[in-house]
Amino acid sequence: MTAEVLSLRLPSPALGRDKRVNVLLPGGYRSSGPGHPVLYLLHGYGGGRNTWLDHTPLLDLLDEHRLMVVLPESGRRWFVNDHAGLAYEDYLVQDLIPAVDAEFNTLADRSGRAVGGFSMGGAAALYLGLRHRELFGAVASHAGAFEGPLRVGDPYAGHRADPGFVMPDIDSHERVWGPPGSAARHEYDPYRLIRAEHPLPPPAFYLDVGTGDYERMVRMNRTVRDALRTRGWDPEYHEREGGHDWEFVGRSLPHALGFVSRRLTGTAPVGAAA
Repeated sequence: MTAEVLSLRLPSPALGRDKRVNVLLPGGYRSSGPGHPVLYLLHGYGGGRNTWLDHTPLLDLLDEHRLMVVLPESGRRWFVNDHAGLAYEDYLVQDLIPAVDAEFNTLADRSGRAVGGFSMGGAAALYLGLRHRELFGAVASHAGAFEGPLRVGDPYAGHRADPGFVMPDIDSHERVWGPPGSAARHEYDPYRLIRAEHPLPPPAFYLDVGTGDYERMVRMNRTVRDALRTRGWDPEYHEREGGHDWEFVGRSLPHALGFVSRRLTGTAPVGAAA
């Protein structure tokens, strides 16, 4: 059975408009019976709801699987409640998740829900997983740009002559995060979120990054890994050959999906022995 892509338009009170989203139903999807676990998968900077479909084998990987995948889009807005007042975190948490749970046969509990992403989306997945432990049981990040809230100036200035380079310049970055010292930067500081006390246990964490990625990106992934370990948590962490690109993500995606499947309830393939 082949996984199915549904493109929906759903209202978002948090954003004040309708938003398009792709919902991927696995080949083994059933509209009744045990609910399906769901992975909310967030694109990188400037992407959209089709980016994962266009650049990775995601759809093929869902064949004969129970895991649903939801592909929202935020363009360049980071899936956070940003300095400019665009509430993409509220959209995802307050609007999209309840709508998906109402429309589809999901396992509507943190034990059956994960969030993941690449670069900007990988960072946002970590923020959301830490801020909403009641919603997410697992986080999977590919080359997460975790220190976006801490960035000052343009650490990527030396790469801007590369026509394939996709990272926000100073103006674009500060439209989301505001100037250094802003409330948005404080709210999403990854190290503050990791240190924060919370009554619920943390989600399970998967992090990977390419050995040929930007030096800053490799360093921040190692630093976040170490901060999680210092907190007493044990992330699954990998450095694999590759750069900051979709080729690296496509090769790493099966590992992340395997991690999510092992951590969520109800992910055994259809027909598997109990």
